Amino acid sequence: MTNLGNGLAELLDIGAKGAIHIGLLGRGIGASLSPTMHRQEGERQGIDYHYHLIDFDALHLGNENLGDIVDLLEKVGFRGVNVTHPFKQAVLDHLNQLAPDASEIGAVNTVIFDGGQRIGHNTDCWGFAESFRLGLPDSPRKHVLQIGAGGAGAAVARALIEVGVKSLSVLDTDAIRSQALAARMQDMGYSVNALTEIGALTGFDGIVNATPIGMDKYPGTPVAPKLLNAGQWVADIIYFPRETELVRRAALIGCATLPGTGMAIFQAVKAFELFTGRVPSREEMTRSFEAAA
Repeated sequence: MTNLGNGLAELLDIGAKGAIHIGLLGRGIGASLSPTMHRQEGERQGIDYHYHLIDFDALHLGNENLGDIVDLLEKVGFRGVNVTHPFKQAVLDHLNQLAPDASEIGAVNTVIFDGGQRIGHNTDCWGFAESFRLGLPDSPRKHVLQIGAGGAGAAVARALIEVGVKSLSVLDTDAIRSQALAARMQDMGYSVNALTEIGALTGFDGIVNATPIGMDKYPGTPVAPKLLNAGQWVADIIYFPRETELVRRAALIGCATLPGTGMAIFQAVKAFELFTGRVPSREEMTRSFEAAA
């Protein structure tokens, strides 16, 4: 194992036996509300539950250290980890089993350590689908544009099909990535195509941002808001800030909007159940999120 520095020293002694320790692996995750939701639900259920942020930026770690971190956390007794940008696909190389949802999507955001097995799951898909069903229940779904085909984008694309989108177009700055996502979903019988550019947004019922653009670390919008019209809906997967520039500008135009808060809450609900074997209260986890946001 390479030298990972003093920043991870606290993880080498995770305390009392029987406690549940979970990590979140990602970059620029200091504002994440996952620790709050998980810790407070663990406390509500009387579980000795600990949730650690492992921010590769703050720890000055390279992407090549991902495998070392996964090895370390399993070794010291973590129950599992959540995985966020930019590791949802890269982590696949460090697992030895995938749940059916993760296998179909090709991306993982939850890993369970179980008796020497590292099992990858994807709770993002269910999280986005549940948020969409509640937040945009009557929205048109004939043709949708999704921007972003990375790990989160793969889950969102599958969720959009699940909630009834008939035709999905995917655009990514990496054309190979969008083509690969489209091809994988076409092989499963879904109507998905990859775009290399967009000239106008008028042909789409809705637009989904599945990129990091709009986060505090990556300010801006993935498309020019002036191209939107009031008859469209706009969804984002980013939840910090709670209202991205895209969502704010779309609402001003008159678009129905879906911020990333619902996906953030519901993916955590499903992940908590995987980590603990207990059904959490989505209402309490929502209250925890709302109070901390």
